[in-house]
Amino acid sequence: MGRAFVFPGQGSQAVGMGRELAAAFATAREVFQEVDEALKQNLLRLMLEGPEDELTLTENAQPALMAMSLAAVRVIEKEGGKPLPAICGYVAGHSLGEYSALAAAGALGLSDTARLLKLRGQAMQKAVAVGTGAMAALLGAEVEQAVEVCQAAAQGEVVDVANDNGGGQVVVSGHKDAVARAVELAKTRGIKRAMMLSVSAPFHCALMRPAADAMEEALERVTMVPPRVPVVANVTADETSDPAQIRKLLVQQVTGRVRWRECVLAMKAKGVDTEVEIGAGKVLTGMLKRIDRDMAGIAVNTPADIEAFLKTL
Repeated sequence: MGRAFVFPGQGSQAVGMGRELAAAFATAREVFQEVDEALKQNLLRLMLEGPEDELTLTENAQPALMAMSLAAVRVIEKEGGKPLPAICGYVAGHSLGEYSALAAAGALGLSDTARLLKLRGQAMQKAVAVGTGAMAALLGAEVEQAVEVCQAAAQGEVVDVANDNGGGQVVVSGHKDAVARAVELAKTRGIKRAMMLSVSAPFHCALMRPAADAMEEALERVTMVPPRVPVVANVTADETSDPAQIRKLLVQQVTGRVRWRECVLAMKAKGVDTEVEIGAGKVLTGMLKRIDRDMAGIAVNTPADIEAFLKTL
């Protein structure tokens, strides 16, 4: 099948997300209610009303983005009268979006996914003392260039390639001073632009090891079954349907590189020609334009978007 569902990561959250879905569909309200009950928290109210700084906290943003994505998926299945395997051939997600993909594909239960993401957010925040780590975007850089810059900038500290987002956008992560050195070095290596990012922790680098250990323990305690459609994993850029392997890859993902450009190209090689971004924002749809202009990308997050999408089925 030529269609893949993809799910956004942190940064796509915004106060007000989910309002239209909750107002229009009982199915969406049921998802939000289940997540609230699983977390013993009124997350939907935080999504709808803010405050923004509280919604942006990693431990809130991660389950909130997943809830938004899952609400949209469940509505599409219900209103379209078709199960996920009849609608798309693959799922994938950017960082925390991989959990949304697994929940959408039925590999993880919704409540378990919400609790895992709450823990993941807390563990990632606790892994590195505030002010110790940083992330930076290298624009106009190929991943090989970014790796070389990181190696030269490390000087005994950690600085790793965190995200390969395609179209010359590479994000690096690690110790604050090492990341700052990488930004300065990039300017001398023909990289068009390098800039520090406003983030709460240095995600997807070796400093996240304590969070990876916490997730390994948590993932062992949850039930996981083979997904209804294959998941293309961040750290391998390849499909998997084996629960044991999925668990292992989710642990590796905490410290490992999000190989998003390769994930998209791998899905294209498997026959995907349309990427449907499900959930908040349009970040992945924007990335797709830089990765491969031949692939079609659409973002689905409002009742109007869903109505238009269902006409294509």
